[in-house]
Amino acid sequence: MTREIIQNGDWRLKAPNKLVENFDDPNLKKVVDDLIDSMRANGLIGIAAPQIGENLQVFVTEPRKTETRNGSQVDELRMYINPKITHFSDEKVVIWEGCGSYKRAQVFGPVNRSKEIVVEASGLDGKRFSFACDGILARVIQHEYDHLNGMEFVDRMENINDLRDRDYYIESIKDKSETIKASIITKKEFKELERYN
Repeated sequence: MTREIIQNGDWRLKAPNKLVENFDDPNLKKVVDDLIDSMRANGLIGIAAPQIGENLQVFVTEPRKTETRNGSQVDELRMYINPKITHFSDEKVVIWEGCGSYKRAQVFGPVNRSKEIVVEASGLDGKRFSFACDGILARVIQHEYDHLNGMEFVDRMENINDLRDRDYYIESIKDKSETIKASIITKKEFKELERYN
């Protein structure tokens, strides 16, 4: 079911998010399904549970192919429950970000983040995994992970005055060669970890 995406300023975006302890809880699958539906309906590549009013340690990602996003910037649907980023590369890259929780504001801004990360999380079955990646995939994981810690992309910006409206972003930033280069995914390494959370 598509849910309304909570907009910036709502207290639920800053509230603590609980660890999932019961993987057999039918509400967990409903939350994940609603996240997927809401992400796709709003044209997003990731969304975190607090953005639909569920203060749980859960997010999903799915950079899909579009007119401007080619195969080197695409990944399958993935779920992350009780995630923890265990490695941030020293090498960083600036990519402009927007957010479903800033849809009304329609603003984008440059954010400097690690080029490559390793995240550990559980799937819906409770099994833990490790996932190393880079490009737009590492970017969206860091963005959604921040949501689980009460942070928004504007909190990561060096200068809030660098925010620009959607039209400026599309016309001047989105298709620049450095933006495309920074978004290319060259690494996707998935590994199952020992059993349960």
